[in-house]
Amino acid sequence: MPKLPSALLRLILLSILSAPTFSSVAQEEQSPKDTVPATDTVPATPHSLSDFSHSDGVRVADVELDGATLFRVRGISAFPAAERAKRIRQQIVAVARNPEIDPEVRRAVLQGDRLRLEIDGELLGYLLPVDAEIEEVPLEVLAEAILPRVSEAIFKYRETRSSRSLLRSTGILLGITAVAGLLLWGMSALFRWLNRLIERAVKLRIERIEKASHKVIDAAQLWSWFGGLLRGLRTLTLAAIVLTWLNSALGLYPWTRPFATDIFRLLLNPLQKMGVGLIESLPDLVFLVVLYFVVRFLLSATHNFFQRVDRGWIRLDNFDRDWAMPTYRIARILVIAFALVVAYPYIPGSDSEAFKGVSIFLGVVFSIGSSSFIANMIAGYSLTYRGAFREGDRVRIGEHVGDVVDVRALSTRMRSLKNEEINIPNSEVLASAVVNYSTFGREQGIILHTDVGIGYDTPWRQVEAMLLQAAARTEGLEPEPPPFVLQTSMGDFTVVYQLNAFCRDAAAMMKLYSALHANIQDVFNEYGVQIMSPNYEQDPAELKIVPKEQWFAAPAKPPSPASGKPLQSP
Repeated sequence: MPKLPSALLRLILLSILSAPTFSSVAQEEQSPKDTVPATDTVPATPHSLSDFSHSDGVRVADVELDGATLFRVRGISAFPAAERAKRIRQQIVAVARNPEIDPEVRRAVLQGDRLRLEIDGELLGYLLPVDAEIEEVPLEVLAEAILPRVSEAIFKYRETRSSRSLLRSTGILLGITAVAGLLLWGMSALFRWLNRLIERAVKLRIERIEKASHKVIDAAQLWSWFGGLLRGLRTLTLAAIVLTWLNSALGLYPWTRPFATDIFRLLLNPLQKMGVGLIESLPDLVFLVVLYFVVRFLLSATHNFFQRVDRGWIRLDNFDRDWAMPTYRIARILVIAFALVVAYPYIPGSDSEAFKGVSIFLGVVFSIGSSSFIANMIAGYSLTYRGAFREGDRVRIGEHVGDVVDVRALSTRMRSLKNEEINIPNSEVLASAVVNYSTFGREQGIILHTDVGIGYDTPWRQVEAMLLQAAARTEGLEPEPPPFVLQTSMGDFTVVYQLNAFCRDAAAMMKLYSALHANIQDVFNEYGVQIMSPNYEQDPAELKIVPKEQWFAAPAKPPSPASGKPLQSP
C-alpha cells in the first residue's frame, strides 16, 4: 500500500482534531442569547492551499477594521467564517472604544491546541490550527504577527476618531473640495477653448477635403466625429476629477473609508480583469491578426485571378467568362467560413457558456428564418451556371416578358415591355421555363410569325405572295434568310397562313409586329382580298373555289418553263 505524503497526513489529522475545537469556540464567543449548538462536523480539508486564496464567508473570512484586513479565520457550515470574523471584530471594536485598555499589553495564551488572544486581559478571540493553515505557518508564529497588527489598528481607530483628527479631516475636505471645484471649472474652460481652437484650425480643412472628394466625404459628419471625440475626452476628465475627489473625501473619515475602497474596487476590478484577460489572450490575438492577413492575401489573390478571367486575359476550357465573378463570390464565402472555423477557438471568451449560448441561439434563428433566403441565394448561383440568360436579354419567365436588368443574389430584375420593373425570386425563376429571345437572335435571328385566315376562294399562291410583299415592306426584318410562308391548318371555311420573318433585334419585337400587321392589311386591301380570320359565318351564293385561270392572279407570277415553280413577287 503506498504511503501518504506527510503534509497530507498532517492536514487530515489537524482537521479531525479541530472539530471539537470549533464547537467550543462557537460556544465561548457567542452571546448568551444566541447559542450555537456544538457539532461533530469535521471541517473539510481543502484539496490544495489555493482553496484559501479568497474569502467565501463560509470556509474563510477576513477580520477587518475600518476597511483594513487584519487576518483571516476559518469556519464550518454550522459556524461560518463570516460570523466568526464578525464577532472577533466586535471584540476588537469594544477594546478600541475603551480608552482605559492599553493596546500595548497583549499576549497569546495556549489552551490545548488553540491560542487565546488578549489585549490588556480582554478577550479578542481564539486562533485555531486550521487558521494557521491559511498562512502556512505555525500557530504561535501567526499569533506573534497578528497581535501587533491588532494593537496598531486599535491605536489608529482611536486616533482617527479623536476631535483633533476629525477637525483636520474636515479642513482637508474643504480644501480638496475647493481644488476639485477649481479643476472642474478650469477643465471646462480649457475644453471650450480647445473646441474653438480646433474648429478654427481643422474645420476649414475638413470643408476643403469635402470639396476635393466631390462630397464623397461629408464635412459635417467628420466634424461631428471630432466633436464627439473631444466631448468624450472632456467627460472622462471631469469624471476622473469627481471620482478622485469622492475617493479622497470618503477616505478622510473612518466611517466612510470602506466606501472609498469599494468605489475604486468597483471601477478598477473590471478594468483589471480586462487587462489581465487581454494579456493572457495576447498569443491568441497575435494568431488572429496573422490569420486575418493570410485570409486577406488569399482573397486578394483569388479576386485578381477571377478578375482576369472576367476580362478575358485568362481563358479556361469549358468556363464561361460570365461565371468568373460569381465563382469568386462563392470562393470568398468558403475562404471566410473556413477562416472563422479556424479562428473560433482563439477568440477570447469563446469557451465561455455565454458565448456558446449566443452562438447556438444565432444558429437556431438563422436556420429557422433563412430557409427561403438560402434557397433564393442558391438558385441565383444556379442561374449563373445554368446560362439561361444574360443581362440585357429579352426573355419570357412564366407570364412575364421583358429585358433582364440584373441577376442579384436573391432575385432577378426585369424591365417589362411597358417599362415596368419586375422582381422575380430566383427560386421561382429556377422552377420556371425560361424563353430567351436574344440568345440565337444575335447570330441567326429570331423568327417573328403571325397567322392570317383566308378563304378557299383566294389562290394560295396569291396569299403567299401578298404576305411576302408585306414582310418586304417592313423595315427591321432581315432579307436573309428570306421570309417564308407556311399553311398551318385547313379549317371549315379558311386556310390559315403563317408568315415567318427573321429579326436580329429582339428588343424591337413589339414595333416590328405592329408594322408587319399594318403592312399585311395594306397589301390585302390593295389587291382586294378579304381577311376572314378569326371567324367566318356566312357562305355566298356561289361556290368558294378558285378557277384555274385565277391561280396566278397578280401579284403571283406563273411558273417559268424551266423550273415549273411559280415566281414570287419581290
